Amino acid sequence: MPSFDTVLEPDLVEVRNAVDQANKEVGTRFDFKGSSAKIEHKDKEITLYGDSDFQVGQVRDVLTAKMTKRQVDVRFLDFGDIEKIGGDKVKQLVKVKAGIEAELAKKIVKLIKDSKLKVSASIQGDTVRVQGAKRDDLQAAIALMRKDITEVPLSFNNFRD
Repeated sequence: MPSFDTVLEPDLVEVRNAVDQANKEVGTRFDFKGSSAKIEHKDKEITLYGDSDFQVGQVRDVLTAKMTKRQVDVRFLDFGDIEKIGGDKVKQLVKVKAGIEAELAKKIVKLIKDSKLKVSASIQGDTVRVQGAKRDDLQAAIALMRKDITEVPLSFNNFRD
């Protein structure tokens, strides 16, 4: 039976490269000289530091520009609130989304069931497997998900006949 998996997987190597490039630019830019502006990266968390809310916003802009240049979709990033960390310093936590959350998986399954396509969707951990009798039905399901699910960059793998 033909099937495919719907996943949410960022390229973590490219994320690391984009963070390194952004950190390098923040370190050399004239308007950041003598400030505490920097970016730290640990696994699937990125922390932006700065002296003010405006400066953290500037660091965020540099990071998103570098992500875009390295073909990493910015929708993988989940920006938290800006927090004060003592003195006049602030930080912002950015999470890198990986794996489809339960709420989004349920939305995908409901979308496929409501579409009246002859396919079935099942949640398997952090992926959604879609199965159908015909390859054309599966391709129609992919097109439907690309059109209706725009908040995250879904990818489709393990396409089997």
